[in-house]
Amino acid sequence: MNIVLLGAPGAGKGTQAQRLVEEFGVAHISTGDLLRAAVKANSKLGRKAKSYMDAGQLVPDELVVDLVKERLDSDDARRGFILDGFPRNTAQAVTLDSELASLGCSLDAALLVDVPAAAIVERLSSRRTCRACGYTGTASDERCPRCGGEMYQRDDDRPETVQSRLDVYESQTAPLVDYYRGHGILKTVDGNRPVDEVYVDVKGALDL
Repeated sequence: MNIVLLGAPGAGKGTQAQRLVEEFGVAHISTGDLLRAAVKANSKLGRKAKSYMDAGQLVPDELVVDLVKERLDSDDARRGFILDGFPRNTAQAVTLDSELASLGCSLDAALLVDVPAAAIVERLSSRRTCRACGYTGTASDERCPRCGGEMYQRDDDRPETVQSRLDVYESQTAPLVDYYRGHGILKTVDGNRPVDEVYVDVKGALDL
C-alpha cells in the first residue's frame, strides 16, 4: 500500500492516515510532522521552515524533498507508506515519481479527501493544541483532557492564516488532482462527514 493523500489543510487527511496506519501497519509520512520536528530541534532547516509555516505559506520544495527522501528510504516505509502533505505541487509529484522508481516502487493510489473551503475555515479556526503534549482539541477545551496542559491556538490555525493556506492550496496544490487523475490513480471521498463514515469510504476507495 503506497498512497498519497490529497486535500486542503484541515480536510482530515491526518486522521484518516492514522487509522490506516493502526489497522494496516504502514508508515505515515507527514511532512507537517517532519517539519515541526525540525523546528523543535531548532535545526537550520527548522528555522527556515518556521518563517514560512508561521505565515501560512508553503515551505519551499528544496527544504522538503530531502526530508521526504530520507524517510522513504527507512525500513518501515519499504513495507508500505502513506504520504500526507507531500507532494504539494506537480513539480514535487514528478520528483516523487522519480525517487520512488529509484527505490523500485510506485504509487498505488492518490486519495483526495474533499471538504468545502468554508467548512475547513470553521474547523481549523476552532482547533486548539496542548503546549505540553501536542494533543489537538477544540476551543471548548480549557485544559488538555489528556495531560491537563495549557491549550492554545497555533498561528497557522488563526482564521486569516487558514484562508491564506487555502488560497495557496488552490493555486499550487489543487492541480495535483488533475495530475493523478491523468495517471489513472485518483480516488475521491467526501470528507465533510463524521470520521467513521469517511474511513469506511476510504477503505472502499482503496479496495481494503
